[in-house]
Amino acid sequence: MKHATVDARQTFPTGAYARLEDLLSTRHSAGKLNLKLARPSKALMNGPIKTRYKGRGMEFEEVRAYQPGDDIRTIDWRVTARTQVAHTKLFQEEREKPVLLLVDQRCTMFFGSQRCFKSVYAAHLAAMLGWAAIQQNDRIGAFIFGDNQQKDIRPKRSKHTQLSIIHELIAFNRRLTSPIPGPQHTRLSDLLTDARRVVKPGTKVFILSDFADFNEECEKPLYLLGQHNDVILFHIYDPLEQSWPKAAQLVISNGQQRLDIDGGNKRFQNHFQTLVKKHRDELRRCTNRLGISLVDSCITEDPDRLLASLFGRSKTALGPQHSTRV
Repeated sequence: MKHATVDARQTFPTGAYARLEDLLSTRHSAGKLNLKLARPSKALMNGPIKTRYKGRGMEFEEVRAYQPGDDIRTIDWRVTARTQVAHTKLFQEEREKPVLLLVDQRCTMFFGSQRCFKSVYAAHLAAMLGWAAIQQNDRIGAFIFGDNQQKDIRPKRSKHTQLSIIHELIAFNRRLTSPIPGPQHTRLSDLLTDARRVVKPGTKVFILSDFADFNEECEKPLYLLGQHNDVILFHIYDPLEQSWPKAAQLVISNGQQRLDIDGGNKRFQNHFQTLVKKHRDELRRCTNRLGISLVDSCITEDPDRLLASLFGRSKTALGPQHSTRV
């Protein structure tokens, strides 16, 4: 019992930088996850949940009306001729599905007011998802990006690949020194566009980011990623980013200048909440339109419990159902 307690504690990230031993220890919790669940729990999901991924594969699934973006090679010409409406064939994907982790390790992730930084939390979630994929005999790969660098690791069915991912996560994590974007800060829209280079059809894609610079330019690459892949977004945030701090006097600095503001000023509070709501609603509207799942992931949430609520093999292990929607 004592050993189990230590393992559970190790899965909860702490501090400003990820530690190798902590990311390695997440493999103990990964055995409770099933990334192939036909219907993952809706407890933490925002937006539609697809009951089963349909794309190009070996086993015929069904015929449905053609939708923009469908591969014209799968058009069912007989049904189309009979109904005078374009229809396309859908195929059940093969049992093995590559898993690709898109992990944001840019400067805006280098922030946290409780327990750990967002960058550390993202690394822990990515490590757990990677171990779960390996234990299910799936191929695992990653696309890790910082402010000025990126690293893609092509999916392979190998523990060495997972260890390489963990090594790169720590390397990118250790390069972070400031939460303030520099002049050469790479935009999320450009990174999502570039990610399509390493994502093959039929891949399960997890995107872990704070989506701080998410805007309408991100919609097209997300749409293209989701056309023939199962995409899930983990929106990682700190509680301080979602609610105005309860303090009489606040000091804000960008590292060069300092500003003292009145924490009780209603105008500041209302403006802050308006900006937070606008960003949150824009992200949710986009994922709803595209049929992509969005998971609100607060850094105070136990990552073990968060992933078990989505991909737990047994509901009895989850305890009371809960949600981190904000």
